[in-house]
Amino acid sequence: MSETVKASGSCACGAITITADAISTNAGACHCDTCRKWNGGPLMTVECSNGVSFTGQDNISIFNSSDWAERGFCKLCGSHLFYRLKQDLQYHLPVGLFNIEAALTFDHQVFIDRKPAYYSFSNKTKDMTGEELFAFVAKD
Repeated sequence: MSETVKASGSCACGAITITADAISTNAGACHCDTCRKWNGGPLMTVECSNGVSFTGQDNISIFNSSDWAERGFCKLCGSHLFYRLKQDLQYHLPVGLFNIEAALTFDHQVFIDRKPAYYSFSNKTKDMTGEELFAFVAKD
């Protein structure tokens, strides 16, 4: 993981607060079909260690989105809270939950082969197809 910062944030209604001990300062975008359906566009996230805690956990609903990951959202306002890998509980949190924009660098995009043609980011990023991403994760 890149340089990290500690940050706190919340869902839109404030029923859930999040504290993350180590948020990567490198933000990324996922263009997979599930993220685009879940988010209405690319999911912009920061990677975190498993040092993530929530208050208001009774308001969190979890969607089992694949064999390897799940997604959490606020039951009250619908805010997307996390994409979490089941195997090691590694979190990817939406960047909009936190007020840390000044600390972030947008540097990578995954499932670039699934990105629709109607939008494009001007940032120069490391781009990985879905196949490349799965091969990279399998090496760990």
